[in-house]
Amino acid sequence: MRGRRCFLALWLGFTALAWGAGGAFTMARLKYDGGGDWYANPSSLPNLLRFASQATGLALQDKEAVVAPEDPELFRHSYLYMTGHGRVSFSDAQAERLRAWLLGGGFLHADDNYGLDAHFRREIKRILPEYELVELPFDHPVYHAWYSFPEGLPKIHEHDGKPPRGWGILIDGRLAVFYDWECDLGDGWEDPEVHGDPPDLRRRALEMGTNLIMHALGAGPDRLQATRP
Repeated sequence: MRGRRCFLALWLGFTALAWGAGGAFTMARLKYDGGGDWYANPSSLPNLLRFASQATGLALQDKEAVVAPEDPELFRHSYLYMTGHGRVSFSDAQAERLRAWLLGGGFLHADDNYGLDAHFRREIKRILPEYELVELPFDHPVYHAWYSFPEGLPKIHEHDGKPPRGWGILIDGRLAVFYDWECDLGDGWEDPEVHGDPPDLRRRALEMGTNLIMHALGAGPDRLQATRP
């Protein structure tokens, strides 16, 4: 474990400039149009980044970035997180930029905070029409990148009482999009008093979030292209 942490720390040091501003990896929250609350769960990403940094020994900024598809800063980040409870829409130009970003090596985590599902599925199909959103098997590496989740995603919030599911889009074998449904990882990352989730459940949510970060790092930030549409 120690050797793996040392290797990852060295690797991240060489590639940090490709991942975000400030010389260390951070996550960028996707700001989108349509009226949905893209800004939901404000304490979630800082908490996750702090937990992941402590768990892995990597230097991670705990202050999230915020980018819209048209922002010049988009291509300075390799990890986008999006959440919300409702409508999402992208213009044709925005969809084209997100498509170029994803095909170039970017990783998108979409977190259904309840009510996002139909809108996300419609828009991701517009962005990547030739790729299918498929349910990932429990032995997929994303469930075992740092912590083991042999039964897939933890169930954080009940929503409709259905089992949580993890969906993905693979581009040339690389997991480019991860979509958690009936799970609500972001709520589990928030400050404890926000939702009152028990400590063990919050920890499992943070552990799965760490897996997503580590899996995305392993995908290779050097694959993110500098070209813009």
